[in-house]
Amino acid sequence: MVSNINQLLVQAQAAYDAADCSSLIQYLQQLILGVDSEHPEIIKNREYLLRLALSILEMEDFQQRWEITKVLTHLGNIAIPPLIDILEDEDADEELRWYAARTLGEFQHPEAIARLIELLKTDEDEELKAIAARALGQMGTVAIAALSELLLDEDTRLLAVRSLYCIRQPETITPLLSVIQDPQAAIRAAAIEALSSFHDKRVPPVLLNALDDVAATVRRAAVLGLGFRPDLRQGLDLVTRLQPKLHDFNLEVCCAAVVSLSRMGCDDAAQQLFDLLISPHTPIKLQLETIRALSWMETPSSLEYLQTAFNQIISETLWQEIVRVLGRVQKPQLTTPAVEILLQILRCLRRASLTQHPVTEIANVKSAIALSLGQLGKMQAIEPLISLLADSNASVRLHAIAALKNLDGEAAHQKLQQLANNATLTPDLQQGIAIALAEW
Repeated sequence: MVSNINQLLVQAQAAYDAADCSSLIQYLQQLILGVDSEHPEIIKNREYLLRLALSILEMEDFQQRWEITKVLTHLGNIAIPPLIDILEDEDADEELRWYAARTLGEFQHPEAIARLIELLKTDEDEELKAIAARALGQMGTVAIAALSELLLDEDTRLLAVRSLYCIRQPETITPLLSVIQDPQAAIRAAAIEALSSFHDKRVPPVLLNALDDVAATVRRAAVLGLGFRPDLRQGLDLVTRLQPKLHDFNLEVCCAAVVSLSRMGCDDAAQQLFDLLISPHTPIKLQLETIRALSWMETPSSLEYLQTAFNQIISETLWQEIVRVLGRVQKPQLTTPAVEILLQILRCLRRASLTQHPVTEIANVKSAIALSLGQLGKMQAIEPLISLLADSNASVRLHAIAALKNLDGEAAHQKLQQLANNATLTPDLQQGIAIALAEW
């Protein structure tokens, strides 16, 4: 073992002398990550290894700096003083200081905490302060006391809240609760977002109260937070509490309410989403979000609402989105109903008045239906897909061919071959089948 370590040390020095950074990193990784860190030879040479590792950190290559930080953390607390020196050197390369801050976050050491805290208080580089805040968050519970003190200063409060959010331990709840009424909306929103991670009885009342905050960012954070608590749906009547936010003055809050209601997973929530979807006053962005939310619910009623909405709205964009999301249904018990809805929509389109709906719009929706039927993979769609081969639109035909291949390429090919010589078929379908066989 000793001879192997000595050989690696010689190779590391040679790589350093030759300015071969890639090889030097490999040798250092073998020495520090691949050998017992408490081996006498490693302990004896630790300062030397630290100097070699720091020489890599001072290079400007992003990947090499990233790799050497792992080596530095394995060297132990001996790496803290030089990293602090880099961090506090205002003349040092900006990115080098970022790496020093990030690496210090790997050490749960009081000196590292103190210096990162001091940087948050005094440095003017906002990006460096953000990195320091994340580094403190990585340290876990050992940094909570120091971060709680930063909450007392309005200049460091927001960064402290964000650091506490990264820790995600119950011990952060009390300090976070202390700033939920802060005058700054950004701080209130960050605290609400952080508290939403916890299933603690103190949190839901805070989220409910924040639903009526004057700041849209806070309302949005509260809405999303409550969306993660479907277990409280009945006890707190969350569907009723969230429903007004579907009509908030801020569109982002509305979209958040759509997502959170979908997470409730109940028919009452699906009904509220359906009503929003078909309302003529709902912006199209919110309608699209609502269509996706109904599909995420993956309940029989949510699929039925999508089908009903298709028949009640007149918009190619919304039609295509409904058809697309039906093709993404994953619950095994709902894939067959999704196929049936798509086939019913297809039949409805064939009967549609071309004076009311332009041919190009209907063709685009048919293409989307073919794609979704292929994704769902149910053989009951094979006949309708073959019938689409007779469509006058080339895009529809190509999507039908692709979908047939997705269903069961071999079975579909055999079916097409059987139909190829059927003289009773319309000329358009015969031609479409010939094109499909040629594409196979």
